[in-house]
Amino acid sequence: MSYESIIFEKRGHSALVTLNRPDRMNAFTGRMAHELIAAIDECDADDDIRAVIFTGAGERAFCAGADLERGADTFKYAAVDAGEQKVRRDSGGLVTLRMYESKKPLIAAFNGAAVGIGVTMTLPMDIRIASEGARFGFVFSRRGIVPEAASSWFLPRLVGISQALEWTYSGRVFGVDEALCGGLVTAVHPADELLRAAEVIADEIAENTSSLSVTMIRQMMWKMLGADHPMAAHQVDSRGIAQLGEGPDAAEGVKSFLEKRPPQFAGRISSDLPDVYPWWEEPEFK
Repeated sequence: MSYESIIFEKRGHSALVTLNRPDRMNAFTGRMAHELIAAIDECDADDDIRAVIFTGAGERAFCAGADLERGADTFKYAAVDAGEQKVRRDSGGLVTLRMYESKKPLIAAFNGAAVGIGVTMTLPMDIRIASEGARFGFVFSRRGIVPEAASSWFLPRLVGISQALEWTYSGRVFGVDEALCGGLVTAVHPADELLRAAEVIADEIAENTSSLSVTMIRQMMWKMLGADHPMAAHQVDSRGIAQLGEGPDAAEGVKSFLEKRPPQFAGRISSDLPDVYPWWEEPEFK
């Protein structure tokens, strides 16, 4: 696919997605939403891509939020067809719901300001790191709207309900130290070391793990956030271990450990995921 508002690059066994509207501080648009979804589709379809890194072009912003070029009409969404009725869908939510279903680990590298959708779009990502100059803001209450991109589901699960409410009630912009303390990001790096730090995380995954294991782990962790009893996790754990344990990746994992050498996992998520995947679509797990 040809992209206009993002840059898609394959770097070794990872993909780098750069929000690319630096003249607008990488402000979010409908086109960017569709391109982000397409990029995730492209990554999921490529067995050679083991992790996806997201960052912003330029030095000022990761994403400064929704593009306000339409002024007072910025948040007036057009209705879309949904069967027999028309509904209004938040484009940020379409992106985060697709990220939630991703088969690959997603890493955010905040190179600058991340405000509104600029931060909520990253909540379904698995790891978030930031440069020393990054700033964040859940500014919706100051714009007369509510948090979008399904962030009322994601944010409390990441940082706890009290922290989520304090940030969203106030709508204030805060610095990277507060983001680190509050659990929004896990590490802070000098600006010129940020992307390399994200690549180190991606390389660690690509070079040492089974892609089948990582895909299963990602969905198990996210899906179990909504489970009402640990028995749901036990059922999936049991089936996952039983099925993957009979496969070649499990044999290679043990053999490489005993032989004290790097593993050479051959499993491909396009063809070798265990039968239990996707368990959440089965009647007994709904």
